[in-house]
Formats: sequence, structure tokens, C-alpha cells
Amino acid sequence: MNILVMAGTKDAIKIIEMLFKNNKSSFKGNSNEETHFNILATTTTTYGGILAKKAGADEVISRPLDADELVNLIQKKDVKILIDATHPFATQATLNAINASKNALIKYIRFERPSINYFNVEGIHLVDSFQKAGQVASAIIKNNEKRVLHLAGVSTVKSILENVPLNRLIVRVLPNTTSIGICQDLGISGENMVAMQGIFSKEYNQALMREYDVGVIITKESGETGGVPGKIDAALELGLEVVLISRPKIKELNKNSVVNTIKEVQKKLEKEIE
Repeated sequence: MNILVMAGTKDAIKIIEMLFKNNKSSFKGNSNEETHFNILATTTTTYGGILAKKAGADEVISRPLDADELVNLIQKKDVKILIDATHPFATQATLNAINASKNALIKYIRFERPSINYFNVEGIHLVDSFQKAGQVASAIIKNNEKRVLHLAGVSTVKSILENVPLNRLIVRVLPNTTSIGICQDLGISGENMVAMQGIFSKEYNQALMREYDVGVIITKESGETGGVPGKIDAALELGLEVVLISRPKIKELNKNSVVNTIKEVQKKLEKEIE
């Protein structure tokens, strides 16, 4: 059996590791018959592909795929199950996965990391778009000299700059040429860029916020896996404001296809191969 994991997140790596581990010891469904499978993974970056391969994927495609390319891949590789473990904010990728699974008549499983409830928390401004995030952040720093610290990914910086002045925005991005190049193309100077990778402690985040005289941070609700609590707790303890972008709602997503833990993924697979 061939299983496709749409990866690019830490969750996906854990899923691939689980598949690899179970594959080595023979995966058993409810029929108790041994089932072996090939693990195919897709990522949008070379680095993500390296991690997927290291986790146990048999084959990795390290580039973005549109809906048609995804269907062709499923058919060419005779994929029977698609596990969508893409980022909670990768809406188009999930829509492509849903449509491709329907068109190819295969099982679709959506892994969605647990969300954290930040409703009615003092100091946190919940918004539903990056444009609104920029508007709220801009209003917060309007009458002071503080800066905005953007912790929501390089792909969203352009939307923030529609409202936040260029010289008032500090952007934390991945330390690669693509991310840094995007910032440079937008006119962001090196002194306003922080290139680093990883999930950082509350204390580390606070040191960064103090160093850049930050008044408000912008981040997205990507769950504990994305390091959101460390960012928010750090800001609130310093008395800073937080602009939090809520996860996008995908109406095409059937709740019966959604799981929130690796164990649930395993149970879904066992049910499918019974």
C-alpha cells in the first residue's frame, strides 16, 4: 500500500516516523493481517524534504504541487491514503488535498494540531486576516515610538506593511536566502531582520522584544507545536500587546476526516486497512 503524507511541519515528521516504525514491525489492521506500505512525502522546500527522508519516507518530492499535479502524483504512484499534515494556515494546500482525494477516489485524513483558546484574554487582539493584524498593530504604535515584532512568517509580511511603517517593523524569519531575499525585496533593512530558526523559550523571546523596543507582536494561532504559547506569554509578561491571527476556517473540510493526535492517525489507518 502507498501512503502519501503532505508534509512540511513538525507534525508531519512525527507522522512519518510513526509510519516508518509501524512499517518495520508490520502494520496491522483489525483483521490482524500484516500490511506493509511505501511512504511518499511532499514538501515545499528542500530542507523539509531532507527532514522527511530522515524520518523514514521512502520517496520525497520537494516542491509545491498544484491540484492537478497532486492528482497525477496520486494516480502515478497508486496512492491509497492521503494524510494532509500541512500547516494550519496552508489553506490552499489543504483544499488541493481535499479535491485531489475526491477526484482520485482515495481516503483523505487531515491532521490538525490542537488549537489554543485565547478568547477574552486581556492584551490579545484576535483578528481573522493579516491585513487586519497590520491595522490593529499600527493603531497600537501610533502614539508612541515602539516597534512591531512580526512572528507570523515571511509570506505574510507584505500584508502587514500595508499599514505598518517600514522602519517600525521587525521581522523574524528563517535563516535562508529565500526568506531574507523576500524581506530585502520589500525594502526591509538588515537591522530590522532577525534570521533564526526554532522554537524559543519565553526568556529568549523576551530578550528579543526588549532589544528591539517592541510594543506589540503579531503572530498566528498555530498551536503549541508552533511555539505560540512562548511568544504570547513572553509578550504579555512584558506588558506588550498581542495581535493574534485566528486559524482560517475551511468549509470543505469534513470533520470526520480530522484527527488531532498521532495516535488518532494510527487508529484511522488501522481502520482503513482492516
